[in-house]
Amino acid sequence: MPTRNARVLFNEVPTGYPEPGKTDKYDDSQTIDLENVPLNGGFLVKILYLSIDPYMRGRMRAPTTKSYSPPFTIGEPLQNNGVGVIIRSENPDIKAGDHVHGFFPFQEYYVTANAKAYRVLPKDQNIPWSVYLGACGMTGKTAYYGWTAYAEAKKGETVFVSTGAGPVGSVVIQLAKKQGLKVIASAGSDEKVEFMKSIGADVAFNYKKESTKEVLEKNGPINIYWDHVGGQTLEAAIDAAAPYARFIECGMISQYNVSAENPPYAPKNLTQIVGKCLNLRGFLVTPLEEKYRDEFYATIPPMVAKGEIKFLEDITEGLEGTGKAIYEVQAGKNHGKSIIRVAAE
Repeated sequence: MPTRNARVLFNEVPTGYPEPGKTDKYDDSQTIDLENVPLNGGFLVKILYLSIDPYMRGRMRAPTTKSYSPPFTIGEPLQNNGVGVIIRSENPDIKAGDHVHGFFPFQEYYVTANAKAYRVLPKDQNIPWSVYLGACGMTGKTAYYGWTAYAEAKKGETVFVSTGAGPVGSVVIQLAKKQGLKVIASAGSDEKVEFMKSIGADVAFNYKKESTKEVLEKNGPINIYWDHVGGQTLEAAIDAAAPYARFIECGMISQYNVSAENPPYAPKNLTQIVGKCLNLRGFLVTPLEEKYRDEFYATIPPMVAKGEIKFLEDITEGLEGTGKAIYEVQAGKNHGKSIIRVAAE
């Protein structure tokens, strides 16, 4: 019996912000025979949740433009981290009914034989499956790996976290507070400011209403800056940095959707990097995976299960909403970890 296998395809390279229904295309023309589709030693996954992350914008480019991650292919499904449940399996290590986390195309069902690319999730941690895309998944890893590897945090120091209400920034705030740091955090709405306060931020402000430069001048100097934004926010952090401050460069979303009408902002005070002996460190999760993965899973999911790490989720129902969710993440309109709920179990 054929079953619909809807997909979300990469349709065209955007200029500036991705446009829902133009950058992406929802396609429900394909079907799959769940009972008879060949597995060839692999397994059939029903995809339940898919993650929407800022870095996906960087993959929406022409193949000739080089970057650290491969570009999406026009006419093929988007791809990102997801969680699914196994329908059928010919692999002895992955059984029907198991839930797995890994990289999936944006579609409803998927057959793969690459078992090494997927982690079978524990059934006894009392954690919703979607959270393995947030605090217990890549965004939690981003916060934990980067903070553990590069913060060199000391009790009593001051950290500034931009996009502090986001899925990475909110975990960074909580890790910093547990180590006894003073936390300054920014976000783009009053609702997000209240969330940052609720998870321990000592100084939380709406950068659309208050000057980042003035807030940092008043509450700094800062010893650590966790950067998601770049541009003018990075410039303000450099001005407010103490000598030998550590800058952890996680993202620069202010630069992701630039165009002729919205050119990139170049910080004008980079000479202070020399004068203040600043350490600016860019990082990616993948190179740190082998070193910190086991430590992460032993530490963060149990904390989440006990309520010691709090999080927000922004769940969109159905693959049809993918384009809108991608745009909202780029525009900062999401409230928490952006996730597509592809299907119920």
